[in-house]
Amino acid sequence: MVNEIFKDVKERMIKAVDHNRSEVATIRTGRASTNILDPIKVDYYGSLQPLKTVAQISVPEPQTITIQPFDPNSLELIEKAIVSSDIGINPNNDGNIIRLIIPALTEDRRKELVKVVHKIVEDGRISIRNIRRDGNDQLKKINNSNELSDDNLKRALEDIQEMTNQHIEELNELQKNKEKEIMN
Repeated sequence: MVNEIFKDVKERMIKAVDHNRSEVATIRTGRASTNILDPIKVDYYGSLQPLKTVAQISVPEPQTITIQPFDPNSLELIEKAIVSSDIGINPNNDGNIIRLIIPALTEDRRKELVKVVHKIVEDGRISIRNIRRDGNDQLKKINNSNELSDDNLKRALEDIQEMTNQHIEELNELQKNKEKEIMN
């Protein structure tokens, strides 16, 4: 029973960190990154497809992303999807390929993005702490029903706290690295 709780808590914490990692990865840093295109879906012959499944995406230069559709007829569909997305970059369509020019960030915009990263990571920390609380509550219920001794409860709570600290440290490292990337 205790091992199941540990496994559940660990899986949920890993998912929370992974979710935050993907959220932070979509934040533009002034450098071209294909991650900003991950949320874009293209209406491809009646079904919404992720952009990366209908086109080859590459970064030939630090400020440029190129999108080469697998099907040349889908060029306008891809362009329309990019325009209607909220990434804030206008596509440049030359008839064969779409180019996205990433504008350089101003100092104010960099500071705003750092605040966004802080908020995302803080939400992640809150998620981790909520998962810890759920695990601790489950352990205390087992203890109250006399299926777990007080000493074992104390050890189990310490183990969950250790997991919590480890995952929060991962989030802190993620925040620090993204901040550095944004400010440089």
